[in-house]
Amino acid sequence: MSRFWKSRRIRAFIRNRTAIVGLVLAVFMVCVAIFAPFLAPYDPFVQNVHKALAPPGREHFFGTDDFGRDVFSRVIYGARISVLVGVSSVAVGTALGAMVGLAAGYFGGWFETIFMRLVDVLMSFPALLMGLMFLAILGPGLDKLIFAIGLVLAPQVARLAHSTTVALREMDYIAAAKASGAGPFRILFRHVLPNIGGEILVMATLWTATAIRVEANLSFIGLGVSPPTPTWGNMIREGVRWLVVTPWVSVFPGLAILVAVLAFNMLGDGIRDALDPRLYC
Repeated sequence: MSRFWKSRRIRAFIRNRTAIVGLVLAVFMVCVAIFAPFLAPYDPFVQNVHKALAPPGREHFFGTDDFGRDVFSRVIYGARISVLVGVSSVAVGTALGAMVGLAAGYFGGWFETIFMRLVDVLMSFPALLMGLMFLAILGPGLDKLIFAIGLVLAPQVARLAHSTTVALREMDYIAAAKASGAGPFRILFRHVLPNIGGEILVMATLWTATAIRVEANLSFIGLGVSPPTPTWGNMIREGVRWLVVTPWVSVFPGLAILVAVLAFNMLGDGIRDALDPRLYC
């Protein structure tokens, strides 16, 4: 029976053209990030002042920046940072938020009151402001950037896990598990977590787009990965001064951010529709 339901969900996902487009674009982004050294026609760090701010053409598809570096190659290498930060920070945020939300929803009492009020406070701040705050505490560095964005996403995961766990903890099968002698950790990870895994998967896909956007915002204001390492955010920042004369320096990395965010949003919407139980009523 479980295989039957899974196959129906897969078929529902395949029939969703928007989801397929999102999946193809997301896989394309991941492949670009993985195979960047083979796809980039030039070294993204090599400067050539004689070709500075060259327009797009056969030699340089996306033109060059003010240091003569190939924008196309830098956009390709920038995908590595964006995909790495997006996936890793969502993994960190999902793990931290799920643990807090599951524990608060299941145990209740003072633990729930303290941690969920803290979650409410953190969710009242905009994502970019929270990222700035955590980076100011943690300091610069790619690993700290990933952890900071993970902390930005964790309250949203905690709120989702908490609300679902509160609804599930009164179910009959949870009471049966308690009566059979199952401990709280076994109940949480064996009976509760699998039932909210679908919702977390959907939101994690959508939050990946948010993480990519937050990383680009932080890089744009100079708090992301330090130059000359190419990221889409710092490429846009470097091209702002030339935006009127040579817009391609900022436009192409901006389009890359647009495609990445759109891809993960469409993929998340497709997964949510495929997991919607109303489709099988």
